[in-house]
Amino acid sequence: MLDLKLIRENPDLVKKGLEKRNQKILLDELLGWDEERRKLISEMNALQEQRNKSAQEVGKLKKEKKEPTQELLSQMNSVREQIKEKERFMVSLDQKIEDFLLNLPNIPDETVPSGKDSNDNKVVRESGNIPKYDFTPKPHWEVGEKLGILDFETAAKLSGSRFTMLKGAGCILERALINFMIDTHTKRGYTEVYPPYLVNRECMQGTGQLPKFEEEMFKCKDDDLYLIPTAEVSVTNIHRGEFLEEKLLPKKYVCYSSCFRREAGSYGKDTKGLIRNHQFNKVELVKVVKPEESAKELESLLADAENILKLLEIPYRVIELCTGDIGFSSAKTYDIEVWMPGEKKWREISSCSNFKDFQARRMNIKIRYEDKKKDFAHTLNGSGIAIGRTFAAILENFQQKDGSVVIPEVLKPYTKIDKIAI
Repeated sequence: MLDLKLIRENPDLVKKGLEKRNQKILLDELLGWDEERRKLISEMNALQEQRNKSAQEVGKLKKEKKEPTQELLSQMNSVREQIKEKERFMVSLDQKIEDFLLNLPNIPDETVPSGKDSNDNKVVRESGNIPKYDFTPKPHWEVGEKLGILDFETAAKLSGSRFTMLKGAGCILERALINFMIDTHTKRGYTEVYPPYLVNRECMQGTGQLPKFEEEMFKCKDDDLYLIPTAEVSVTNIHRGEFLEEKLLPKKYVCYSSCFRREAGSYGKDTKGLIRNHQFNKVELVKVVKPEESAKELESLLADAENILKLLEIPYRVIELCTGDIGFSSAKTYDIEVWMPGEKKWREISSCSNFKDFQARRMNIKIRYEDKKKDFAHTLNGSGIAIGRTFAAILENFQQKDGSVVIPEVLKPYTKIDKIAI
């Protein structure tokens, strides 16, 4: 959520920031409500002062064992009713202002490159060698089905399209990836957590999924709970409504979870394989940090995600998203894409973002500094990394001419097998 004070005092700055996202949002209505609200507060303060004076006068008369005049009592009742009416109007104004703010995206950081869409994103660097083959590499779904480790047909019978069932060595590889990633990140200072998959509306609103993206969420209507689309939601909300002591920051968490997304806007897109499923596994990294350190912490977060791919020896590249492509809540985002030789294209496998104080304002996460100063924290998160897409990348990059798949060296202690063969 953007700071209302910032909008009030620097409306042109906010408008320019939103225009960089290719969004022209008129702030006049919001500013009008804000002005009306501040005027209302002034009027209520004056009425409350008047009420207090009348109450003191009545108290004085009662001490003197005198009855207050009917005029004085009528005046008190009138003031009381005026205050109640203004309070009702205040509730209405507050709701209008909150609804408006909840639908405003974050302002891009000044370092984010300008652009209209993904075509204007910037390649920052590439790492690893793209493998060469003496055969035509297959896409991961063909490799997996032939090996008997991916079963899309049974998953469709059980749940419908965009679901996958793993079998045999596929289950071993999935578990190996999860444990390897968790172990690697905890060694780099992250604390592992395992929160619930079902969260309340406040959690979804806190990280920016609601109200903007409600149609993308799976909801349990009877309980007003949502299945998490990413562990970012539950993990970041751990500190909702809290004051964090400066000396205890940064907070660094790693979390394995299943994730659930409707993919409502992706009809006909990536219908095969593991790329865009309704349910998938992911290891998520979340940080809560001091504002002055969030830019540095984003680079560190990105390095931690990259480290996984370096250890797995999967070729990848880092993309800096432009102003027209960053997510709703993000101020700055890097995507990591892996090379998929079977599909002959780059595929996103991680997204690392700095939200600055946007989420912290929604969740009321504040820092108490040693000098007693208080400020909103900055939050960051990134995939560290998506398990299903890593599974797919291994099948495509490590496939052999005979149809088998070699297990990356770093995973062999977890899988206890060297390869997956027919």
